[in-house]
Amino acid sequence: MRVRGREGAARVQNAGPTRRTVGRLSLERVGSGAAAGGGAAGGESKPGTGARDPRHRRKANTVDREGTAGRDDGRGEGRDGPEGPTSSVTLRVNGTVHALRLDNRTTLLDALREHLDLTGAKKGCDHGQCGACTVLVGGRRVNSCLLLAVACDEPVTTVEGLARDGRLHPLQEAFVARDALQCGYCTPGQICSAVALLDEAAAGHPSHVTPPHAARAEGAADLTRDEIRERMSGNLCRCGAYPHIVDAVADAHRETVR
Repeated sequence: MRVRGREGAARVQNAGPTRRTVGRLSLERVGSGAAAGGGAAGGESKPGTGARDPRHRRKANTVDREGTAGRDDGRGEGRDGPEGPTSSVTLRVNGTVHALRLDNRTTLLDALREHLDLTGAKKGCDHGQCGACTVLVGGRRVNSCLLLAVACDEPVTTVEGLARDGRLHPLQEAFVARDALQCGYCTPGQICSAVALLDEAAAGHPSHVTPPHAARAEGAADLTRDEIRERMSGNLCRCGAYPHIVDAVADAHRETVR
C-alpha cells in the first residue's frame, strides 16, 4: 500500500535502512576493516574503529630486529635484512669456484645472471616450460629457473663455459654453420640441451620414440631426426628455427662419432 502525505514520509524515514543500504553499509564496514588490518587476521585494533593499533606494528618490528635479524646459527644460515633467510653458498661454475651469500629462495638462474653476470641462460617463462634457462649441472641438463642455488652441489656449466682453448664447442660451430637461430634468445638453452642430448645418446639412454628393441640394445642410441626432435622437445623456439636446429644437432653428432 502506497503511503502519502507528511505522515507517510515520516513513517518511511523512521522505518530504518533499506535492504540495499544495509548491504552497502556491510560491505563498507568489511572493506574498511580489511584495509585497516582489523579483525582476527589484522592483529589488535582500536576499539570501535577497526584500525590496527600502531603499537602492535612497532612491537613486531622490535622483535624481528632483536630476535632474528642478522642472527647466524654457526652454519652460515640466518636472516640478513628484510629480504629473508640467507645462506652461504659455494657454486662451481665453468671451472671457477664462487663463494656467495644468497637468499634461500634464489634460483640458480638468478644466481648466475644477477650475482655472477653470466647472462647466457635466459629467463623466459620462469616456470620450467620453455627451456631458455637450460644449463648443465653435473653433466645433466636442468631448468635453472626451477633449481634453488642452495641445493646445487654439483659443477655447473653454462653456454659461456662450453668453448675450449679459444675454440667453440662443435655444437656452437654447427649452430652457426646451419644458421640454427634467429633472434637468439633461446639459443644458449638449445645448445646446452643439445650437449647433454649427445651425451645421453652416447650412453644409450632411450627416448619416448626409441623402438623397444633399440631401447634394450647396448651401446649408443641411434640419433635419427625423430629422436633429435623428441629429445629437444623441451626447448621452445618461438622463431621456428626447428629444422635448422635438428640439422645442427645431427651435424655435431656425426662429428662426435667419427
